[in-house]
Formats: sequence, structure tokens, C-alpha cells
Amino acid sequence: MPIPKTKDLLDPGLEAIKRLGESASITEMEDEVIKALNLTEAEIAEPHDERQTEIQYRLAWVRTYLKMYGLLDNSSRGVWVLTPKGKEVQNVPARLIRAKDKSNGKSDKIILENNDLTGKSESLEVTEAVLDDNWRKRLAAVLLELSPDAFERLGQRLLREAGFTQVTVTGRSGDGGIDGFGLVKLGGLLSFPILFQCKRYRGSVSPSVIRDFRGAMVGRADRGLIITTGTFSREAKREATRDGAPPIDLLDGEQLLDKLRELKLGVEIKIIEEVVILADWFKTI
Repeated sequence: MPIPKTKDLLDPGLEAIKRLGESASITEMEDEVIKALNLTEAEIAEPHDERQTEIQYRLAWVRTYLKMYGLLDNSSRGVWVLTPKGKEVQNVPARLIRAKDKSNGKSDKIILENNDLTGKSESLEVTEAVLDDNWRKRLAAVLLELSPDAFERLGQRLLREAGFTQVTVTGRSGDGGIDGFGLVKLGGLLSFPILFQCKRYRGSVSPSVIRDFRGAMVGRADRGLIITTGTFSREAKREATRDGAPPIDLLDGEQLLDKLRELKLGVEIKIIEEVVILADWFKTI
């Protein structure tokens, strides 16, 4: 069966977060929906673009819609939580309509209609550019234009800003994909080394990359980290956490964009000031 349309994923998305204890990370929600829908490996891996799969793209819209209707909220750390209304609602009787935005003749307008959640007929209209987080596409394009050396230096800076110490870039070829080394300190007392790989990549990282990287780690570190602009296949994710093997943490393209935004690395967040004229106030003078 094909991947369900976004409107048909609203209920599965809501139900997945309920089953996960009323809160979930993006990856947890995606995995739970995929399991519930029993999607095939080919459907799971179907690409939307070079940084995310089609199911990831549609579920991102699902989270946006559910938040717009007050059923979900999210923290700055990327955890999505059911609101009190979200806990009560059993299904989302919504209808999605695509209509040409005649105001500019260029972008489509998404209309989400719902007649039951609020007790009245309600429509929300937002342009696709707003829902799609256009900054992500622009930032992803910039990352893909970086040279391999520059992307490694970006990974080094990212880890330092995230709290790693003694972060060095090896820059050696034929080293099993190891690009650098860093120390993580816990509670100011214990520290352990982590080897990392920075993979400027279009598409999905395969499990063979994980295995090669782990092989290069032997005798040097007990844990690794792979940072990529792309995605990780389901097999790669399973390989990264395989029982009996040194664990490897994975930071995919979407998580990388969020982390750069959070740490304000190459990203500036501007707050636009709006001036409101209180005409009634002048009448009281």
C-alpha cells in the first residue's frame, strides 16, 4: 500500500504519541507510526528530497497541523507533548484542501478545515512556505555546498559548543571514516572519549558505513558519533544500536539543522517588532 496522505496520518500520529506515554521525540513518533502502519522497507526509505524521506516529510506536517489545533505542543529540545485537549480527542476529523493563492499566483495555500474540535466550523490558512520551514531548505543547501574540510570544522565547532572538550579533527584519509576525537565529561568528574565522523551526504546512510566506522573505533574508543546532512536508513539505525557492539550515536540532517539553530551557529533569529496604533486611546485625551 502507498504511504497514506498527510490528512490520513493525523489520527495515527496522535495515537502514536498517546501510546508512547503522551510525549515523544520526533524519531520515536516516526518509528511508532511506521510500526502501526506496517510500512514496507521500500516505503520507509522512499525519499522526499535529499535530506528526508517522504514519511518523515508528511509526519512533520502532521505535527504542525496537530499543534495548530492545540492538540500538541513542543519544547525547544524537540519533544512533542499532548496538550489537555489532545489527551481527550480520539480522532481528528479534519479535511485538507490545496487551493491556488490568487494573491500572488505563485504559492499554494493549505486549508485545514475542522468542524468538531472547537464546536464550530473553522478553517486555518497558511502558505506552504510557512509550514515547510523554509529556513531548513536554505540552511541545508548551504551545508551541502561546504567543502569536506569545512564540514569537518563545522562538526568540530558544533561539538565544542555542545560541551565536548579537546575536540580535534584528524583529517586523515584511510582511517575508517574517523574525522575527529573529543571528550565528554559527566558531572565534572568522569570523562570518556568519542570518535566522530562528519558525512556531508545526499540521501540515506547505509549500515555498511556504520560497520566500517565501528571497525575503525576498535581499541580507540567505546562510543562513536556520526553527523550527516542526509538521513540514516532503518538498517543503519539498527546497526548503530546492535546488541553486543559499541554504540554509535546518529545525528541526521534534520537534527543537525535544529542543533545549529539552537546553538545559533550560522543562524540568526530575528524578532520583528510590530507597532500597534491604539486609536481608541487618543479618543480618551
